[in-house]
Amino acid sequence: MSSARPHLVWDWNGTLLNDLSLVVASTNAAFASVGGPTVTADEHRVRFRRPIAEYYADVLGQAVDEEAFGRLDRIFHDAYRSGLTTCELAADARTAMAAWPGDQSLLSMWFHDELVPTVHGYGLAEHFLRVDGLRGTVGGDRKAESLRKHLAELGVDGGSVVLIGDSIDDADAATDVGGRAVLYAGGFTDPARLRASGHPVADTLTEAVTLARSLF
Repeated sequence: MSSARPHLVWDWNGTLLNDLSLVVASTNAAFASVGGPTVTADEHRVRFRRPIAEYYADVLGQAVDEEAFGRLDRIFHDAYRSGLTTCELAADARTAMAAWPGDQSLLSMWFHDELVPTVHGYGLAEHFLRVDGLRGTVGGDRKAESLRKHLAELGVDGGSVVLIGDSIDDADAATDVGGRAVLYAGGFTDPARLRASGHPVADTLTEAVTLARSLF
């Protein structure tokens, strides 16, 4: 266990930002473009995983290569952007952030150039030592490498980190750097899947922060 001061890394989509309905609608827009099925929010939460190309292939019943995924990803993000103003923060997001006694940062797999102004727009930037999103042009990969870079820029040791996110991929990324994770059941992943992972699971973000504090 690290003796350094605990550092909290927040996930954005499906965690601080309550955008599940928009993500599902945008995913269905991508599927519809290739004649695929429509998924419900519950189906999405059960089946979603990273790399997202694997999730798409599972639902579409066919291989999704890099070129095909690039097209689907563009359709997804065009639909997502058009609906973003309808999204609100999770009900207790501000309370939860205020309940953490130490430093906090934000790491998202959404595009950096769009993430930063959105975080500012919600008036949250002052809470974070650093905000990082995806620097590439196509999303969908796992989070571990992005978390390593994020912590390196902060000068934070992985052993002092707890990540609050809503996916198994968030937990895998935290474990990969020697940190810990608390998983939030109100996001993109079916709660039963989260609980089966063996990581602590919270039904609210405030509870997630309480659990995170108890890990150190």
